[in-house]
Amino acid sequence: MNTLQYLRNLGQSLWLDSISREMLDDGRIQRYARELGVTGLTSNPTIFDEAIASGAYDADIERKSREGKSNEDLFTELALDDLRRAATLFLPAFERTQGVDGWVSMEVSPLLANDTPGSVRAAANIHGAANVPNLFVKIPGTREGVGAIEQCIYDGIPINVTLLFSPEHYLASANAYLRGIERRLEDGRSPVVASVASLFVSRWDKAVANEVPENLRNRLGIAVALRTWEAFGELYASSRWQKLAAAGARPQRMLWASTGTKDPKASETLYPEAFAAPDTIDTLPEKTLLALSRTEATPPIMPMNGGDAEQTLAEFATLGVYVKPLGDRLQREGAEAFVKSWTQLMQRIADKGADLKRKKAG
Repeated sequence: MNTLQYLRNLGQSLWLDSISREMLDDGRIQRYARELGVTGLTSNPTIFDEAIASGAYDADIERKSREGKSNEDLFTELALDDLRRAATLFLPAFERTQGVDGWVSMEVSPLLANDTPGSVRAAANIHGAANVPNLFVKIPGTREGVGAIEQCIYDGIPINVTLLFSPEHYLASANAYLRGIERRLEDGRSPVVASVASLFVSRWDKAVANEVPENLRNRLGIAVALRTWEAFGELYASSRWQKLAAAGARPQRMLWASTGTKDPKASETLYPEAFAAPDTIDTLPEKTLLALSRTEATPPIMPMNGGDAEQTLAEFATLGVYVKPLGDRLQREGAEAFVKSWTQLMQRIADKGADLKRKKAG
C-alpha cells in the first residue's frame, strides 16, 4: 500500500495545490483524480500567474481585451473558466460525500485583505459568477478578514480561510465560522455552510532555517500544526459546538497547506507524513503528490493532545523564536507576497492584452 492510499483509507482528503489550462487539457488533473485519489484542488494568484505566463490563455486574453474588460474582470473570467472545469471533475466526490469533499477554490483579490466589506462583496460576486455548488471562495484570516468570514458564512457562501499560521489565527477564523452558523440558526436558516481552515506550514521552517541548530531544522511547522490540531479538538469538544452539531451543523474542516518542503535536504514527503489525520485535507504540490505515490510509509495518526509540540516549541523559545509574533509576521508577509503576485498578474495580463492586440492589428 503506498502512502497516498494509506492516507485516503485513514479518511484524509488529498487535494492538488495547483491548476492550469494545460493540466486540464492534457488530462493530468483527471488522471490524478482517477489514479491517485485526488478529490479537490486550490488556486491562488501565484499559481495563475505562472499558468498565464505559459501562453495557454493568449487567445482568451486577446478576445476579452478587445471586449474592453478590466484586467481584474478578465482574470476572474479566465480563472473561473478553469475552476468550473475542475469543479465538474470533482463533482462525483462532492455528491458522494454530500458536500464534504470535492471542492475547488478561488481567492478574492489580495488587495482586499484589510477591507471587510470589500471582501464580502467580492466573495459574493465570485460565488455568484462561478455558479457551481463546489467552489470555495478564499478569504485570508487577517483581523479584517475574520469579519468577512463570519458575514460570508451567514450569507451562505462557502469559504476557504487562507493565510492562517498559528493556533491564534486558526481559533479566530474558527470562531468566526461558528458565529456565522449561530446567526443563521437564530434566523431560522440552515446551519450547513461548508468551510475549511487552511494552516500554512512550511513557511515556518523556512523563516527560521538560518537561526536554529540542525536538530531543530524542519520541526517548527509540524509543532505549530500539532498545537493547532489540539486547539481544533478542544473547540469541537466544547458544549458550544455540541449544541450546533445537534442542530445539524458541520465542522469547519482543517486543511494543511504549504506542505511542500522548502529545504532541499529534507524529504519531499516530510509534512504529509506528519499530518496523517482523519477528516482533514492536505493540499499537495504536484511534486509532493507524485513523491507520495512512490512511497510506502504508514505514518502514525496525529495525536489530538498536541504530542511533543509544547516541548519542541519550548526549545525554540530558548532561542528567541516565539509562535505568536512570528506567526503574525508570517501572515503579514504572506499577505504582502500575494499582493505582489496579484500586481504582477494584473500587469502580465495588461501587457499580454496590449501585445496581442498589436499583433492582431499588424
